[in-house]
Amino acid sequence: MKIVIVGGVAGGMSAATRLRRLNEDAEIIILEKGPYVSFANCGLPYFVSGEITKRSKLLVQTPESLRGRFELDVRVNTEALSIDPEKKEILVKGEEGEYAISYDKLILSPGARPFVPNTPGLPEAKNVFTMRNVPDVDAVTGFMKDADPKKAVVIGAGFIGLEMAEALHNRGLDVSVVEMAPQVLPPFDFEMSAFVKDELEKNGIKVYTGVAASAFHEEGKIVELQNGVRLASDLTVMSVGVLPENALAKTAGVELGMRGGILVDEHYETSVKDVYAVGDAIIVKNQILEADSMIPLANPANRQGRQVADVISGYRRKNKGAIGTAIVRVFGLSAASVGLNERQLQAAEMKYKAVHVTANDHAGYFPGASSIYMKMLFNPEDGTIYGAQGVGQKGVDKRIDILATAIKGNLKVDDLMELEFTYAPPFGSAKDPVNMLGYAATNIMEGFSENIQWYELDEMRKEGAYLLDVRDVSEVERSGSIEGFVNIPINDLRSRISELPEDKTIVVSCASGQRSYMAERMLKQKGFKAVNLDGAFNIYSKAKKEEIR
Repeated sequence: MKIVIVGGVAGGMSAATRLRRLNEDAEIIILEKGPYVSFANCGLPYFVSGEITKRSKLLVQTPESLRGRFELDVRVNTEALSIDPEKKEILVKGEEGEYAISYDKLILSPGARPFVPNTPGLPEAKNVFTMRNVPDVDAVTGFMKDADPKKAVVIGAGFIGLEMAEALHNRGLDVSVVEMAPQVLPPFDFEMSAFVKDELEKNGIKVYTGVAASAFHEEGKIVELQNGVRLASDLTVMSVGVLPENALAKTAGVELGMRGGILVDEHYETSVKDVYAVGDAIIVKNQILEADSMIPLANPANRQGRQVADVISGYRRKNKGAIGTAIVRVFGLSAASVGLNERQLQAAEMKYKAVHVTANDHAGYFPGASSIYMKMLFNPEDGTIYGAQGVGQKGVDKRIDILATAIKGNLKVDDLMELEFTYAPPFGSAKDPVNMLGYAATNIMEGFSENIQWYELDEMRKEGAYLLDVRDVSEVERSGSIEGFVNIPINDLRSRISELPEDKTIVVSCASGQRSYMAERMLKQKGFKAVNLDGAFNIYSKAKKEEIR
């Protein structure tokens, strides 16, 4: 059997090495358009920052090492030009010119390319870069060495954009971040992304949201925004998303789907027989929505490469889809997410509820504890977990990984209460944040608690709700309060309950939502109609700073 793989890195190389482990006698050829077939593209920003000090560390394998260990025929600087599915041949162009390669099975793993908008002045800019591969990082680091830039603009505040903003800041540049969406980290919900924006600004990054770059002037030295702001830039990084590399697939007549992604069946075969595809270029099923999606992440690509190798080798693995688990470090903060956000659920017209919890990464009485802010979205009728987000200094990855496992394993919110975790004071708490999410969500499902979200408070105000803050007086004096809230500390609430109106809904808030839940339970049992402001002051004060007095 002769197998040709177009593209290396995560999907292609996982397929190639797995194929060799299953087929010792197969002929396996890998075609890579660029000079590097196996590199750590997720590590590129950290080489720019200087945290990864040796460029060689980015190169995971070389053609020589792959031939030596796996007997793979790796051809770098070799571009696949077209596919003839009738002849089962692929036309390529290498250093020796053009020639055809026959195949029995063909795997496409071309990846994705950075999206570069058609902005006036951009073609003439000489200081604008993307960050997708090793030549990109070479171009940026070479430019920095030669031009000694002082000011940088990063256009796009997604994962790569924020990593590059931090990297350039750590190299001593004055950095501005521009994002067309109304928030940084568009895959997150607004109030969770607000923690990240604060962290950026705390570290001196200037953040412009809700605006795009409208023009480049003076060969890229000036970046003009839609609102008229003009930013000086010695170095600009474009990080506004990616598009699937589909040109080669088109030559074979492969069927494409959303945004030009390659359509594959549950065994990764395209609409053309014996032509398969994996990685960032393909459309996958969002496992929660059961709808087409594009999730260009390393973990799914590696898994897909392994699975397509199994399929070609006669093992009928199925592509079960992906749920989009991701994380980013932004200075001293980690932000991670899995599954769906509120915008996606609203667009899909799915019924859902949200809960926020604030908890420590390990026992609060042990030195070094820090807060984790968690959000979970779920079906209030059957407890299906739709998604989760978390931000904090430490331990966020662990909790989102647990919730990703729970989603993949079809656990419900009440199952989260039953999960047992290792516990000792340096590592965690007796009630882990994941358990706490389970408790909070189950209280909602079973009717012990009703909550409203931060963006629903204005409507409650208009309806004449009574706003009650049950934090201690010292907390209010230290941190401020949400406009319109009356402060009655929870320890005084029973003795002062006569001060509350019996004919109004009472919205209860505290710092995190825990004491306000206790107050809600107390008030309900005394005949009041009460609801909990979910996430309470911690969340509201991030989402609507202007209302804190």
